[in-house]
Amino acid sequence: MLEIAFGQASDPGKLRSNNEDAMGVFVPRSRQEARSHGWMFVVADGVGGLDLGDVASAKAVAVMADGFAQAPPGTSLVSLLQRLIQHANAAVRDEGLQSERRGKRMATTVVACALRYDQAIISHVGDSRCYHIHNGKVTAVTRDHTLVNEQRRLGLITEAEAASSENRHVLTRSLGAEQFITVENKALTLREGDMLVLCSDGLYSGIYEEDIARIALQKKDLQTIAEDLVNYAVEVDGSDNATAQVISIRSVEPMAMYRGRPYRIPGI
Repeated sequence: MLEIAFGQASDPGKLRSNNEDAMGVFVPRSRQEARSHGWMFVVADGVGGLDLGDVASAKAVAVMADGFAQAPPGTSLVSLLQRLIQHANAAVRDEGLQSERRGKRMATTVVACALRYDQAIISHVGDSRCYHIHNGKVTAVTRDHTLVNEQRRLGLITEAEAASSENRHVLTRSLGAEQFITVENKALTLREGDMLVLCSDGLYSGIYEEDIARIALQKKDLQTIAEDLVNYAVEVDGSDNATAQVISIRSVEPMAMYRGRPYRIPGI
């Protein structure tokens, strides 16, 4: 069956007194629940410069975690994550409409990963990221929903110009900003030994992707690795809150689908 080890850490950084990042985990309580529900990890980064980024990120994570736990067994992970992010978006908007928060704005990014059998579904809005480490090589699974990334994708600016642009953190999508939000999804087939790293932009902004792989692949426990990642990001930059969830795939259960039902692949 799917077996996972993980660690997670967060730090406000050098310049901020409060931490507007939030993170959450759903851990199955039994082998049966691991097959019926799976695992779920989520990182949210409250939008700096607005009034209540910490409230927005905490609300989004709470809605995602509670909704995942209450989902019917066997629910499609991709449809579930999309639905939960829409619910989180509505919850953040509703929070901003409370009488005691009138006149204040709040928004947050979110990246979530649900895992079951040998599959991972990654869903995200904004510029919090998921990295996949396979055979020692790191790949960004998510695509930043930022103004400069859209300009780079359209060929309007170069990679170097995007990296140094003053607008590189201007979001084109976030939770709480609009009534409905477009969620981007990616599916991965997992292998034993793979790793996933979910993180806020305060973690990856000041370091190279190779640094993420180098630290994640250390022969240490996952909690120490998560703390090392965050500490290194704060040491190198530290201008923003930094958060990381590090997930190690210890074993998988290869499955296929037939008429909407999973079945074990013969001989594996």
